[in-house]
Amino acid sequence: MERFQSGENVRRGSVTCAALRRWAIALALFNSTSILTPGLAHADDWGCQVLLCLSNPGGPEQYSSCVSPIERLWAALRHGDPFPTCDFGSRGPRGAFARNTFASGGYCREGLLYWGGPKQSELLCRAAGAINVNIDNRLYTRVWWDVSGQDLTITEFYGVGSAQVPYDPARSAALFLRQSEQLDDANGGGW
Repeated sequence: MERFQSGENVRRGSVTCAALRRWAIALALFNSTSILTPGLAHADDWGCQVLLCLSNPGGPEQYSSCVSPIERLWAALRHGDPFPTCDFGSRGPRGAFARNTFASGGYCREGLLYWGGPKQSELLCRAAGAINVNIDNRLYTRVWWDVSGQDLTITEFYGVGSAQVPYDPARSAALFLRQSEQLDDANGGGW
């Protein structure tokens, strides 16, 4: 049984390595196309840059080449513009996409939830939104953006080598409320 599990991990690792190789090839093709044909406008260049930068486990702005497209993304999302798209075509990685979900008390990272509003009775989120990046149709990174109303991000990495287990941000409020009730009970009753 142990050998089977090890073989399964090796197989999963090679599948993910293959996905990363496809990403590297896609990035190289994208960069060479952009350099060789600077006068041609490509409708999805920005969307592909954004997708590649958001998939970086070190954060979307770790590399200087990602700062400009990601800053443009934050500005667009703040203004309510749609999330950019990327069409890698038939040669690109399959199942690679990103989606933005605006944050709220009902969709938030547990550590970013807080009581706010006029009477401190509304459950709110310290982030404006979360972008879930999927590669091979599996969650690869989740980027919480505009944390605390600043240009701060929190990147959760779920790819190869990550010990993090994906969670559902829609369930964070229930956990937060349960912990709040336990804290109130421990402190002698709450309200």
